[in-house]
Amino acid sequence: MINRPKWVSCLGRWLRDHLPIGGRLSYAQEGEDLLLARLFGNQIKSGFFVDIGAHHPVRYSNTYYFYRRGWTGLNVDALPGTANLFRRMRPKDITVECGIGAKEGFLTYFAFNEPALNTFSEQEAAKKNHPPYYVINKIQLPVMTLAQLLDRQLPQGRTIDFMSVDTEGLDHEVIASNDWNRFRPKVLLVELLNTRLENLQSNPTAQLLQGVGYKIYAKTYNTFFFVDKEAVSQWNA
Repeated sequence: MINRPKWVSCLGRWLRDHLPIGGRLSYAQEGEDLLLARLFGNQIKSGFFVDIGAHHPVRYSNTYYFYRRGWTGLNVDALPGTANLFRRMRPKDITVECGIGAKEGFLTYFAFNEPALNTFSEQEAAKKNHPPYYVINKIQLPVMTLAQLLDRQLPQGRTIDFMSVDTEGLDHEVIASNDWNRFRPKVLLVELLNTRLENLQSNPTAQLLQGVGYKIYAKTYNTFFFVDKEAVSQWNA
């Protein structure tokens, strides 16, 4: 059992007492978890997720809402030390400390003073390396493809209810490295920076996903929700 400071328990009680009736607390950056909860409806009591670029067990997490409700999943993040934190705060999950890229090997990891901005993308790092944010370290870290990760870490016979991909600029390479015939989440969340709904059809990641049987279903500010077309028919029934 995790020994939480007294103020954490007090804050939890305050939130339960002061949230609007019917309101729910989101742990995600843009409310992605609550939109997912609406999509899955009564299935919220059980399920399995994959979180690529998991960042933190709670902060900006698209999956913690579900973990608290009995789901389990696979968390992946490259930042050294992340796995220990996840295993301590979310012991029922599988956590892997590695990067995901277009092919197996090593890439330079740009670590920021704000860890949510950490990335393997040199171009994205250059864009964000301005006050108040700045790169504090560059590390050579191992990466593997998404297909390799799922082949090695996904429990035998387990299907993926939803997958979240947020890798700060390397999202297309991650998506393209999957085997979409073998590993097909019902819902896929992808951060597509600087992309609007009206120009989504020209986005290479959206084109790739459409080609493997997914369609756009919803959107928050930066996150696009793609669903397997078979799942769409079930939700619309």
